[in-house]
Amino acid sequence: MKSRLIKIISFLIVLVVVLGVGLYVNTLMSFKDSQLIVDSPLPEAPIDRESAVARFAKSIQFKTVSYDDPSRLNAEAFLGLHKHIQNSFPLIHEKAEHYTMSEYSLVYHLKGSDASLQPVLFMGHTDVVPVDEGTAEQWEQQPFSGAVVDDTVWGRGTIDDKVTVMALLEAMETHLKNGFAPKRSIYFAFGHDEEIGGKQGAAKIAEHFKQQGLSFEFVLDEGGAITQGVMTGIEQPVAIIGVAEKGFVNLRLTVSSEGGHSSQPPNHTAAGILSQAIVNIENNQFDTDLSHSYNTFSHVAAYAPFSLQLPMANLWLFSPIVEQTMLASPSSAAGIRTSIAATMLEGSSKSNILPTVASAVVNVRILPGDTIASVKQHITEAINDPRVKVETFMENEPSQVSPTDSLGYRLIESNIRRMDDSILVAPYLVMGGTDSKHFYELSDNVYRFMMVRLDKQSLKRFHGVNEQLAVDDYIKAVSYFYSMIEDAGTK
Repeated sequence: MKSRLIKIISFLIVLVVVLGVGLYVNTLMSFKDSQLIVDSPLPEAPIDRESAVARFAKSIQFKTVSYDDPSRLNAEAFLGLHKHIQNSFPLIHEKAEHYTMSEYSLVYHLKGSDASLQPVLFMGHTDVVPVDEGTAEQWEQQPFSGAVVDDTVWGRGTIDDKVTVMALLEAMETHLKNGFAPKRSIYFAFGHDEEIGGKQGAAKIAEHFKQQGLSFEFVLDEGGAITQGVMTGIEQPVAIIGVAEKGFVNLRLTVSSEGGHSSQPPNHTAAGILSQAIVNIENNQFDTDLSHSYNTFSHVAAYAPFSLQLPMANLWLFSPIVEQTMLASPSSAAGIRTSIAATMLEGSSKSNILPTVASAVVNVRILPGDTIASVKQHITEAINDPRVKVETFMENEPSQVSPTDSLGYRLIESNIRRMDDSILVAPYLVMGGTDSKHFYELSDNVYRFMMVRLDKQSLKRFHGVNEQLAVDDYIKAVSYFYSMIEDAGTK
């Protein structure tokens, strides 16, 4: 008996050792350094820094705010920005075809000499989110001042997204001064309502392009950025390029009842039935999918500690642990599943009146692989109550996943690495929405990256208080787009 026990223990020890060695070897073999090797640094664009920064700073002064209520649009602000752009970049307006869509969105087309080459499209948006009245006094500089203080430009839009619009225009104007004549046609599209869905701006531009029969070699919009200290375990800065984007759908849940006085309530009021429906939804989350997170991690894994490489290289064993770890944080959880958020509730108008109608809105951000139809089915089955009516509104399917071996991705990657080869580059899934969602039919290669640096502190300023951008970072954005435009126009 004792001999048999010793054999079993010995076998288990051997099994554990073999398993450990297997996990170790598989980890070593799984992740190689795949960062692009570049042989030439990215030169600074030949611009007058002071003048370029002044033009950027002035663009911040125009209060091009997007409100949920379209009637609040400040036409004077948008038209003022247009005039500033026209005065600042005369060669673009002389040499490129240019026009507006829906009065306030801007389109530019610099025609290439080789019609056989598909054009490329660079995107940005001129609108910004409002400044919360409750936080206005917390701004160290006025939010629409465009103040340049301590080599930093302050104000709403410095990060999101006038930096892209002005840097692209600055880069193109500089090229035209130097006689630039691209082989490949180059388009700019600057929507005016991205912050509220882009239906009158980018969507109309995309529809116009489609009617013209246009398709693009690649599309580059805002989205990713150069992050520092954001990715767990990675000390180097990581530039994340959005290769896919979550979709979204709002579901309105409605429960009707007879109503009446609260002194004689039924066992379950409309509000109670609705509340149970929401609880049922939150208790039936969507399945997880680690593929997008794995894709990002695999590109930078060689720079991560072994303790992180091991579970990711052996997901067949560690996926439950990885999933639970990621689900513990809302930010990482959003990257591995379709997310559910109950956001709006409405019942009766008085505390002693039973609601005849109770309603709620559930906002769902859809992971590629799920669809609007599958989301509605999942929600309906989770509620499991025919008294709850489920309707969808304001919806957009998730994007396709763009390849990382295309011309567009290679140019984005190489120019980031040329700017600073200590920056690691990785593809990732964009959690929010961008105007690029309107262009999926026009290109298989849609990417989302803006040339700004974001750490945990500056991320809080995104749509928040004290939005700002260092002067050096703006100049780098101009230099980046200067090189991107040249490469895209000649390759």
